[in-house]
This record gives sequence, C-alpha cells and structure tokens, in this order.
Amino acid sequence: MLGIADWSGRRVLDVGCGTGFHLPRFASKAARVVGVEPHPDLVALARRRTRRLDNVRVEQGVAQALPLPDASVDVVHARWAYFFGPGCEPGLAELDRVVRRGGVAFVIDNDPTRSTFGDWFRRGYPDLDPPEVVERFWSTRGWSRTPIDVRWAFTTRADLESVVRIEFTPAVADDILAGHSGAEVDYAVNLWSKEF
Repeated sequence: MLGIADWSGRRVLDVGCGTGFHLPRFASKAARVVGVEPHPDLVALARRRTRRLDNVRVEQGVAQALPLPDASVDVVHARWAYFFGPGCEPGLAELDRVVRRGGVAFVIDNDPTRSTFGDWFRRGYPDLDPPEVVERFWSTRGWSRTPIDVRWAFTTRADLESVVRIEFTPAVADDILAGHSGAEVDYAVNLWSKEF
C-alpha cells in the first residue's frame, strides 16, 4: 500500500477493523485514525487495543452507512471486510462520500485464481461470483488491481489446522488438511486501489 500512497500526516479510515489489529500501525504515522466495525464485541476489543493512542477512535458502524462526515478521510483500508465485488455498491457510494479529493482507498481480498490457498478458497466458497466477474466489477468502477503473493507460516501444524478450521466448513477443512502437509501455505491476494 505504501508503494501507492503514504498515510503520514493524513486521516485514515479502517473499514471492518475487527479487533483493531492494524489501527496502531496506521496511528504511528497518521494524523487521525478511525476504525469502523459492525460487531460490538470486536469494537470493544479494538477500543481496548487502542486506548492509549490519542489519535485513534473506534466507532460501531457498517460500510454502507459510515459514521463519518463527508470528505473527512484521506486513506481508506478494508481488508477482507464487506468489499467483495458485486453487492458492495452501497459501501462504495459511502467511500465516494467520505474520501476527500486526492484521497485513496485500498481493498484487500483473496485471489482465488492463484496459489494453494486460492484453490482452497474456490473449494470452500463455490457459490461466490467467478473471478472474472469480480475483476470486471472493480475495473469498471475505476479500481486498479495489484496481485500480491504472501504465505502463511505457522509455528506448528496444529496452528495451521486451527486456522483452516476457522476459515472453512468441517468437511472442506478435513479435505484440505488431508491433502496438505506441513505448517505453511502459499497465499495470493488482490490489492484493489482507487484514487479519488
């Protein structure tokens, strides 16, 4: 993301911030950071995580009705949260409303066309829109795609198995784990970005 836009001294919005894992990193350079999360328990955890950071606040809310004024943020980050292609148009309209001119938004999502995890993702979620539909959705709305290759590396096989069982149904997880050895997996993601 830093290769596309720096958030130093800027106002950052993390949509679907969850437990606030990324908020301290943004706060170390940003002027202000707002995390928005729909789930009350996660809002409480994010607030606890950032309670000593004066430039961070966490609000309960949803992507399609952001609790922020018009043109109030410079950088938006959404990682595996709400923005999955067709169907997220209300949230995109909210980004159009809250991002200032000259701002940028980032959406990070799985790339099911590449990597071992991409294969797992296709098996686990066969009813999702095909990748070409998702790509067309983003590109026709002015978003650019940057493919990124990462990997999961766990200390133990048990840790990998625990995460796989969180991500997939029991039957799919059993199938995945039966066909995969070790405690690592290659993982491809898409970084979608748009300048406003």
